[in-house]
Amino acid sequence: MSNNNRSSKTEFSGETIIRFDDVSFEYGQNKPILDEVGFTVRKGTKITIMGQNGAGKTTIFGLILGDNKPESGEIHITNGATIATARQVMHRSDLDLSVRDFFAKCFKEKIYDLDPRIDEILEVVNLHSKHDLKDRLLKTFSGGQQARLLLASALIQDPDILLLDEPTNNLDKAGIEHLTDFLINYKKTCMVISHDAEFLNAFTHGVLYLDVHTKKVEQYVGDYKDVVEQISARIDAENRENARLGKEIQAKKEQANMFAMKGGQMRLVAKRMREKAEELSEEIVDVRKEDKTIKPFGIPAQMDVIGDILKISSYSVMSPKTHKLVKRTCDIKLRRKQHLLLSGPNGIGKSTLLEKIVGAQPTSISPVNCEVEIAPAVRVGYYRQDFSMMDFNDTVYQSLEKIVRATQGRLVETELRAVAASFLIGADAIHTKIGSLSEGQKGLVAFARLVLLRPGLLILDEPTNHINFRHLPIIAKALDEYEGAMILVSHVPEFVKQIRIDETLELGK
Repeated sequence: MSNNNRSSKTEFSGETIIRFDDVSFEYGQNKPILDEVGFTVRKGTKITIMGQNGAGKTTIFGLILGDNKPESGEIHITNGATIATARQVMHRSDLDLSVRDFFAKCFKEKIYDLDPRIDEILEVVNLHSKHDLKDRLLKTFSGGQQARLLLASALIQDPDILLLDEPTNNLDKAGIEHLTDFLINYKKTCMVISHDAEFLNAFTHGVLYLDVHTKKVEQYVGDYKDVVEQISARIDAENRENARLGKEIQAKKEQANMFAMKGGQMRLVAKRMREKAEELSEEIVDVRKEDKTIKPFGIPAQMDVIGDILKISSYSVMSPKTHKLVKRTCDIKLRRKQHLLLSGPNGIGKSTLLEKIVGAQPTSISPVNCEVEIAPAVRVGYYRQDFSMMDFNDTVYQSLEKIVRATQGRLVETELRAVAASFLIGADAIHTKIGSLSEGQKGLVAFARLVLLRPGLLILDEPTNHINFRHLPIIAKALDEYEGAMILVSHVPEFVKQIRIDETLELGK
């Protein structure tokens, strides 16, 4: 995507709309997230918040919204500025609401022209239909369509400050293009959390980078590409300076030893040389640490299955024109080492089909006709985009322990902890409840579960959602090398290109 449409930096030298002054925040005891953080956001800018999973990106939004309170420091927001945010996932308590009631909740007071506002904003997020959608229940929409409704719920408020948390998750190509165009032309202040570098580079004026090691926020001008270049240049400069200081320190120590051996007045010279070496040692800086990436991993496949692992004879999809289910026949058979890609626009029924295959209760209230046969005793590994295949009341340890005991009949502690550590789940996180993790951390736990499960059939629904971009090539390689049967749904072409796909089922055709 081109950056040509972005406004010049000189346009944003005006008033500050958000300012953090030495803000510190922690979750519980001994879990610091931010340490005396300071930054400013200018009115009318579009700012990206980046950082490792769990670094505290969503926490920043919570502090701006007032949902979180800082331990110390102050947060200043222009008096009277309105704020709206689009959540990452739909609250389960909202799923029984109609579209009209959902949007009505966005406002503190009754809005008398709500219906035309809804029609207008649904056009903006590319969720339009020949049929009136305002009376439809939220639970009848697909994950991608719900993502658009969440985005629309923020946009319809026309806020002074727009906070978007992973807005491209679950959006297909058309949805991302509509959102990108909207943000390029958006005149007010916008802050975005996203791992999609191409999307961000289209509109970003500046970056707030959360350093998970120092708990600080680094502020940069420019987009993600600019930030990578600046960070790389800084690391190179720090390494060069430390190398120069190291040589000078070594020289001073050698000179001190030489003068000390001569005795007499030379001992005073030797003392000054040692003192100088100590002074130079204090000038050595801690080189900026880069975000950690997960270790290369593989998902072991269940080896005691032969022949056809999965057969699909028919399935139903939602017609984009009539919004009715259309049954289609097919002859799909998957054996070991065969990978199937399901593709199609938002709302056609990809996630519902996956749920039907694994035997989960479909989120759609419409009956889904699907003829599927899975071979006996096949372990099915399911990566669900809302992570509801995990119990959010379990700790990470309990969630992984259940998988180990189910597959091996006993607890293998060393394997559990080793797998957890490879997904950056250390001692500080392993006893945290799943529900308290960031969405990105939940994703890493989900992959750790798949490694321990050793499935014969692997089903993945948008596995790149919420995941740090640094981890994606490693995940893609693991899926590419997976030797069981696999079904993948993903709207990220760059990710899919890295994975061996043997067959594609186009649900939209």
